[in-house]
Amino acid sequence: MTEPQPDQPHFKRAINLFDAIMLVTGSMIGSGIFIVSADISRQVGSAGWLLVVWLLTGFITMAGAISYGELASMFPKVGGQYVYLREAFGRLTAFLYGWTLFLVIQTGVIAAVAVAFAKFTGVLQPWFSVKNILFETNIGSWHFTFSSVQLLAILLIVGITALNAQGVRTGKLIQNVLGSTKLVALALLILFGLALGLNHEAIQANFADMWAAMRYPAPGVSAAPLPIGGGALLIAIGMAMTGSLFSSDSWNNIGFAGEEIQNPERTLVRSMAIGTAIVTGLYILINVVYLLVLPLHGSPEAATVAGRGIQYATDDRVATAVAESVLGQSGAYVMAVLIMLSTFGANNGIILSGARAYFAMAKDGLFFPSLARLNRANVPGRALWAQCFWACVLCLSGKYGDLLNYVMFAVILFYVVTIIGIFVLRRTRPEAPRPYRAWGYPLVPGLYILLATTFCIILLIAPDTAEFSQRGLLLMALGLPVYFLFGRRFGRTAG
Repeated sequence: MTEPQPDQPHFKRAINLFDAIMLVTGSMIGSGIFIVSADISRQVGSAGWLLVVWLLTGFITMAGAISYGELASMFPKVGGQYVYLREAFGRLTAFLYGWTLFLVIQTGVIAAVAVAFAKFTGVLQPWFSVKNILFETNIGSWHFTFSSVQLLAILLIVGITALNAQGVRTGKLIQNVLGSTKLVALALLILFGLALGLNHEAIQANFADMWAAMRYPAPGVSAAPLPIGGGALLIAIGMAMTGSLFSSDSWNNIGFAGEEIQNPERTLVRSMAIGTAIVTGLYILINVVYLLVLPLHGSPEAATVAGRGIQYATDDRVATAVAESVLGQSGAYVMAVLIMLSTFGANNGIILSGARAYFAMAKDGLFFPSLARLNRANVPGRALWAQCFWACVLCLSGKYGDLLNYVMFAVILFYVVTIIGIFVLRRTRPEAPRPYRAWGYPLVPGLYILLATTFCIILLIAPDTAEFSQRGLLLMALGLPVYFLFGRRFGRTAG
């Protein structure tokens, strides 16, 4: 890539180590940790297996981050994972990742987090509810509804995109403030829960028989709990990890902004390792607090927070249920505000970073050429707005759980391929500079590949997730003809 002239728009190296850590932690901590433990507890049915799901998720995430750092240090370029895949496997694999990133991964996460923001807004202002339908119509056999939650989610995405179009310094300032706030908020929830919220009845109920695995029905479904074990338990753990892995994702997004980071060879690796370790530790502690304050088992018809338990917290909002149990209704309001700030900050980091991948694709001649342009604020403005448009379209589904199922199969599959790239590049480019070498190679990267591949297989065969995973594979496959179309049409535009 030729050096830009001083008067031409070009990326600014404005992101230091603290900024990068805040981008990692801020992108990871969004809505999931405050919600998904309810569904996990229904999938596995006991305190012990709930903690196993989170511990296993933490191990997989840390193994991925410390392995992935080798590629980040080798190729600290704008585009991140897209670039790593291009260097290891060529343009086709890289395009299929970028295509899926745009259609499902990045935009799906943006939509899911925005929907969660809108749902938590409903704690403060009940007008924002999935039951508040603003518009509905039938299009053939498809019944389309548009709720106030979807409206707010779309407005949030448009607003954050507009802020990030003003320049990377605006985006990183928002991330630093909100990233610090959400870390403090999680720490305070842990401290208040331990100091004021210990519920001895809940502790006894949760830990007296903490390994009795059961599957419980979702709210509104009339069915008896089903004991599970053996292969059924393995499948239940894999399905439950959809939520926990979603909550722990986006640690890699800092790599997309490689050319805007100071001393990127070191900063990328350190920020991913430090940020991922901080979030993993907080997530495990917060789930321990959930189990010390609320009973895991409950009933969706119960009138009290304790009666509903973790499993049937209102709208799965476990964190607000814990806060309400400790501090009363005012605690639920405070927690709702903090979670809104958390989801706002998460989407800010994800929106900021994702557009850089589409910019890199366009520079390679594999996407619309107009997305390879920087605006006057030296950021890929058109890529930001293209990402915004598609994320808003995905918001129209309005179903948080469905968005998670779409996203996580594709996310983990491409992580597996990317980590395999470490082995490929060790063989094909042994002489290439590696400022950082994957810790524990080949054991740790190999364990990641094994565990993550097992997770993907479970999603493909489990009844509740198979349909969405198969749709994700179909979307990836559709990228093949699109690749050849773009390759012919835009091949000469690579810069």
